[in-house]
This record gives sequence, C-alpha cells and structure tokens, in this order.
Amino acid sequence: MKAIGYYHTGAIKADNALEDIQLPMPQATGHDLLIEVNAIAVNPVDTKIRQRKQPAAGEAQILGWDAVGVVKAVGDKTSLFNVGDEVWYAGDLTRSGTYAEYQLVDERIVGRKPTSLSMAEAAALPLTTITAWEMLFDRLGLPQDGSAKDARVLVIGAAGGVGSILTQLAAKLTGATVIGTASRPKSQQWVKSLGADVVIDHSKPISEELAKVGLNDVTHVCSLTHTEQHFDECIKALKPQGKLALIDDPAKPLDIMSMKQKSLSLHWEFMYTRSMFSTDDMIAQHHLLTRVAELIDQGKLQGTMGEHFGEINATNLIKAHQQIESNSSVGKIVLEGFGH
Repeated sequence: MKAIGYYHTGAIKADNALEDIQLPMPQATGHDLLIEVNAIAVNPVDTKIRQRKQPAAGEAQILGWDAVGVVKAVGDKTSLFNVGDEVWYAGDLTRSGTYAEYQLVDERIVGRKPTSLSMAEAAALPLTTITAWEMLFDRLGLPQDGSAKDARVLVIGAAGGVGSILTQLAAKLTGATVIGTASRPKSQQWVKSLGADVVIDHSKPISEELAKVGLNDVTHVCSLTHTEQHFDECIKALKPQGKLALIDDPAKPLDIMSMKQKSLSLHWEFMYTRSMFSTDDMIAQHHLLTRVAELIDQGKLQGTMGEHFGEINATNLIKAHQQIESNSSVGKIVLEGFGH
C-alpha cells in the first residue's frame, strides 16, 4: 500500500523530509478496524514529531492523526462497526499514522462520520474535536446543557484548529459567555462567525483587552497556544477559584505558585491519554465523536476546514507542514485521495 513517511528527523526543507513509500497491508485483529483512508488533516503534532522522533534504523515513521475512511475489515473482538461504514477518528499516538492508504485503529476511539460533510470536510475535525470536548467537559467540568449562564470562558487562540471547534462547543452547549482571542482582522472575523460573544486581541495584555469590553474577570481559560506568554495575564484575569486548562508545550516553566492566592486550578488536556494508556473509559472518544457527528448533521456545529491541499502525497504534505510551521493557517489543512 502507498504511504508517506520519513527515515530521519529534520527540517521540512531537508532532502527527503517526507517520502512516498510502499508498506505491507495490515491485518485487523482484536478490537482493531482496518480502515481505507480517504481524507486526512495535518496538525501541529505532525510537525513536532517529524522534528523530534527518530525512527528505528531502516524503519519509516508514518505520521498523521486525523482521518476519514471506510471500514474494510474488523477484528474478532469488535462490535461497534461493520464493513462499509464511513468513520472518522484521530488515532493513537503510539501507532502508525494516517499518512497511509490503510490503517489499523481501535474501534473504541472511532466514531461514525457526519453524513452532511464530505470526506475532506470531516477530516478536519476529529483531533481538534476530541481535544476541545475533553478540555471543556472532562477537564474543566463545564456542563453540556446550557446551564453555565454565569461562566465566562476565555479561549486563547480561538482561530486555530482546536479553537475553531472549542469556541463552537462552548457557545452552543455550555450557556457561558465566550470570549475568543485572535490578533488579525481575518481571524477575528472567523472567531466571531463561530459564535464567540466577544473577540479580543491577544497580542495586547489580556486583562486590558477584557476591561475594554467591560469584563472584569473570567471563570475559565482555555489556553491553546503560547501559554507561557499569556500565563501571568491569565492569572490576573481569572476569578478566584477559576480554572485554567492548556494543551500546548510551554517554552519555559510556568510559575504555578502564582495561582495559589486565588485557589486557581490547572488542567492539562492531551487527547492521546486514553488510547496511550488503554484507560477504562477509552470508549468515551467513540461516544463523543458520535455525539459531535449528530450535532453537525443537525446544523448546530460547522466544519473548520481551511484549505484543501490536493492528493495525499509527499509533495503536498511537505507544503502542508511548511504552512503549519509558519503559523499562518486559519482553519485546518486537509488532503484527499492517493491518486490511483
């Protein structure tokens, strides 16, 4: 089968940063589904692993953790899907990725694809959706029934991949006031269209930006990018007993002692935790992907696809990695088909 991988870590402009290769067809056993991959999305995690994780000698690393496809075979312990089902998922960080024609994925982290979206449109959502859902509802404990009328949720980096779906989920399900941050007019307009009540500029002090729109504090912060740059301002902006959640890898240590006086809590969200440790509640990702598909098909959530980069091959994936690393994307980059 066709796949795209790398044999050596390095810069995306290096020779053979990503290569078109051939791999054996995998076989489904146990809880695994064999999925024919139709469309994928590219995420920052793809570029980080390419730069940092050196494969074993002579072996290729296959990246990719967002896909939509069709079930082609099922393992002997599966019960959730049948051959022919269209599915979407974000995969498992410890296994071979989505840059391949066929992939094995545990059915407990797979959901049914939204029927109202194309393959490419749907591919933009799984990883960011799981991250956003877990951050809002599992880590921060916000309700899904619209009852958080007194909550004020600040989303730092609301125009990015996770921010684009998290802003919608917060606006549609929690009942909270949603404050998104974005620094460019185009991205600010995008965040407003996703349902944010207020949009502020995170290139300026957050507490001052909040004051400009008549907000003295917030109850929850979802920090999705450059947390180390905004951390002090987040502490200043948070109401006593507020909650701060983050997903990024801060470039310098965070001074969590500064959270003590307000009794603030800190929450990490890492969407691979359940699959990486085979947690007892691993199937929660199946349930949340299925729930989000229903919300999309009901017209309550919109897709977040930004750009379609064409077929899934090394040339186009290199371009996608370059754009991700330039931090200039609005919405998600997707690719589709292997050019048979």
